[in-house]
Amino acid sequence: MKSWRLGQYSRLTIVGACIGAGCVDQPTLETYRSNDPPCYDRAAQPQTAIVDAHVHFRPFGGAAVPFTEMISYLEDTGVLFANVYGIGQMLPAASTCTYYLDCPGTPVTPTLTNDFVNAANAIGHRPQRVHLTLSMSFPDLSRPESILPGMQLLDAEFPGVFRWMGEVNLVKQALFDNGRDAVPIDALPGWAAFMEALRERDIPLAIHSDLGNDADPLRYLPHMEEVLRLYPDNAIVWVHMGLSRELADMDAGRHIRTMTSLLDRYPRLMLDISWRVIDDAYFSQAEKRPLYVAFFNEYSERILPGTDFLASSDKDFDVYRDELRATSRILGELDDTAFRNIALGRNYFRLLGLDYDAPPVCASP
Repeated sequence: MKSWRLGQYSRLTIVGACIGAGCVDQPTLETYRSNDPPCYDRAAQPQTAIVDAHVHFRPFGGAAVPFTEMISYLEDTGVLFANVYGIGQMLPAASTCTYYLDCPGTPVTPTLTNDFVNAANAIGHRPQRVHLTLSMSFPDLSRPESILPGMQLLDAEFPGVFRWMGEVNLVKQALFDNGRDAVPIDALPGWAAFMEALRERDIPLAIHSDLGNDADPLRYLPHMEEVLRLYPDNAIVWVHMGLSRELADMDAGRHIRTMTSLLDRYPRLMLDISWRVIDDAYFSQAEKRPLYVAFFNEYSERILPGTDFLASSDKDFDVYRDELRATSRILGELDDTAFRNIALGRNYFRLLGLDYDAPPVCASP
């Protein structure tokens, strides 16, 4: 079996410094289309994900990192596939804030603006070395009657362009000070029309729904349970596995048991492990890390990687690279099957029905 070899570069060198286009013989999109790709040598190749299934090309407010610069961040870190998220809730145009946490009391408002901008940029530039999936981020889940018309408007302007929906907020405590509340459970049956449209088009829905907080870790679990009960045939991605800054100290065993129960009951549910906050509070903790490694190995077909990078103009390549490294750290400890499914993108390709496949991992010498 063919394999990539990087000569004098050690695994430590690759992970720490040589990720992306500057490395020797890195995989390309063509590698993932090949019927006989070289195997992926984990001892020499980067341990960072080649998929960023959760990256925001637009900020909450202020100027964004230019689209072509954002594409260069992906290319230069070896990311070949990315979901182009907007931000569905923007700060007022007159606000000087780029991040809602810096402006408590300033309302954020759902809007289609970022979806239009992202689609226009993607069509106008058409990057050749990165595969992009455009995501509808506008939906206000508390006003489900507005979602299908919004989808139809985007379809009319950009036919066939959007193949994902999210990140949309069911419960996001961090926005409570900006005029956004948890979506009432009794509003969830009203999702039926747009959820049917997503099913018909086989479009996944990525939901931000906090499990709870440190005082009550499972306070909001009934919200997601009701979504899954009502819409078991929809492909649903639970971003951050329900964790957040407000839930930074949950018992890992309890969290994993909760996730396991839902994954076992709802076969179309997947978990997004994006955001460095999750790595800081859970995956990098010595007592918690082995539990999550074992969990991801066991449920490796149900996990998606991502950075949750927010492309505001005050961030740059170094920030993106560091967030990719942080959110990928745990991937280096997974077994080969899980690494192929998660880091090398096999789950992502299956979920979206893409005509790509991850290369096999080289056998250990």
